[in-house]
Amino acid sequence: MSEYQYYEFQAIDRPLTAGEMKELRAISSRASITPMRFRNVYNYGDFRGEPLALMERDFDAFVYVANWGTRQLMLRLPRVNLDPLAAEPYTVEYSLGVHVRDDRVILAFDAEDEERDDIEWITDEEAENWLPALLPLRAELAAGDQRALYLGWLSAIEMMEEDEEVEPPVAPGLRALSPTLQTLATFLRVDQDLLAVAATASPDLPAPPSPADLQQWIAVLPPAKKDALLLQPAHDANGAQTALMRRFRQEATPLADAPPGERTVAQLLEAAEAHRAERERQEAEREALARAKRERKATAARAAYLDTLIGEEEALWRQVATLIATTKPKEYDRPVQLLADLRDLAARGNTNREFTARLAALREGYAKRRGLIDRLDKAGLRA
Repeated sequence: MSEYQYYEFQAIDRPLTAGEMKELRAISSRASITPMRFRNVYNYGDFRGEPLALMERDFDAFVYVANWGTRQLMLRLPRVNLDPLAAEPYTVEYSLGVHVRDDRVILAFDAEDEERDDIEWITDEEAENWLPALLPLRAELAAGDQRALYLGWLSAIEMMEEDEEVEPPVAPGLRALSPTLQTLATFLRVDQDLLAVAATASPDLPAPPSPADLQQWIAVLPPAKKDALLLQPAHDANGAQTALMRRFRQEATPLADAPPGERTVAQLLEAAEAHRAERERQEAEREALARAKRERKATAARAAYLDTLIGEEEALWRQVATLIATTKPKEYDRPVQLLADLRDLAARGNTNREFTARLAALREGYAKRRGLIDRLDKAGLRA
């Protein structure tokens, strides 16, 4: 299998100009380029552009996947929507970076599959599905949701060299991830047992403010802040509600006031191993119970079927003889199944000795039919 690299950039806040599209074409002659999107697939060679530089200049979102396991996601937000100081505690080298450029903040998530020593099959459809599924993270981050930041930190925990490093503030709502955040956890390959353990220290998301809460909060806002809220729809009608909720959340529960985490990397990893062992034990127990239930059901069905054959033994023996005499070697399954029925009927009727004698005579009479003998052996029908 050849290598596979997928690059996709998306512009959200504004379309690309004709000049910007021309510059992108100079980077790649084969890329699909529109005012809102740049997409290319490489089966050989490499992308000649610098993704971070293009994000700084032109785009608001970027995803990259390669079939040797590397995955990257970048999201660009206005600085007013994401405080880089609030994101800083979650940064991890090679896993989550925060880049500030003028009035924009770029989050860069990276995931490497260090255990992969081969390449995987990736279809264009699979690669193209990542960015649409992850794009809602911009709105969640803009609304003050920290969970994506915490997942970025958590995804790197197994590679951290300092076992005594303490986790950053635990984001609220980890026990109830949105579909987009679940996709991010999959994209970053966050261990599910580790996530379950981390979520035990995560408080619930605060309830949405009631109209009375908002009215009381707005009533005491300084005039300058009220003016800013009134002007927001003129600049970004779609994001006005998000901006209002973010401002309310930040002032009601400032991120700077979030308590720091208390668990070390070593403690989280140890707890995740214990959680995995208990989960696997419970899964094995459930499977054993389900298997026993299936076996009881099959045994009951088998007994009911054998009840219908009582008194038909001689007719079954004649049918076996006819089928073996006239059946092609590849069609021996039916007479072998009938012999298994006769064996089980004999066990129920205490006529095992008679059955064994008749089976021995049958095997001796057809000893040269290796296909039949092999099937009889496989079914445990030995004299």
